[in-house]
Amino acid sequence: MFGNWFKTSLLMAAIMALFGMVGAVLGGAQGMLLALALGLATNLWAYWYSDTMVLKLYNAREVDATSAPQLYATVQDLAGRAGLPMPRVYLIDEAQPNAFATGRSPEHAALAATTGIVQLLTARELRGVLGHELAHVRNRDILTSTMTASIAGAISTLAHFGMFFGRNDDDHRNPVLAILVLILAPIAALLIQLAISRGREYEADRRGSEISGDPRALADALAKIDRYAKGLPLATAEAHPATAQMMIINPLHGGGIAGLFSTHPPTEERVHRLLALVR
Repeated sequence: MFGNWFKTSLLMAAIMALFGMVGAVLGGAQGMLLALALGLATNLWAYWYSDTMVLKLYNAREVDATSAPQLYATVQDLAGRAGLPMPRVYLIDEAQPNAFATGRSPEHAALAATTGIVQLLTARELRGVLGHELAHVRNRDILTSTMTASIAGAISTLAHFGMFFGRNDDDHRNPVLAILVLILAPIAALLIQLAISRGREYEADRRGSEISGDPRALADALAKIDRYAKGLPLATAEAHPATAQMMIINPLHGGGIAGLFSTHPPTEERVHRLLALVR
């Protein structure tokens, strides 16, 4: 638990530093102070409301035992096995099979699954996926991933905002430098996401298979999701790539920048490690 709070604190400090740097380059001393104030406000807002924003971004709708009985019952059973409070459960009307967990703590957690993953997977495989997501909740790393997903867009907005407001001091803003900041600031924000180790996915796979009691089912699910997700775009993730690292499988298509900033380890290696757990 301490490790994840430390990681979150480092993330917030890095975000503050990035906000200040962008503000200083684009607006001088006054711009730096304004950007730092914005960064502080953004961090506080993200801590309390980033999960709500991400769920709204994906048009997730909350379901219960009446509207989604199998999904809800499976989550309820697995949460009990993991010793966790019952999280809120959401469905996202998207064909791409994927899922994620969000929230600032196990007491304020939510699990979201696409309709595609519910339709594609068998009951065993879906149980494995939900166990993986509950492992993220139990490991208390959902706050860090949710905050990075919501804050990265704010960095890009700040950079664009700075293009329209020059320095207020006697020096003229360097237009070349301003353009570089516009390009590089969002990339720097995505690089901060890479501070979230890929190892957290391996750990969630391991703990998730313990929760579900079926590592082979999770391995089969990962292989199936990876195969189908490559041919089914997820528009929201493509428009907001900072949220991609929350998913169980990378939802982004193509190589280039998207590949460079993937926080997911290779699916083949994840499957290999899970099968090694099968007795």
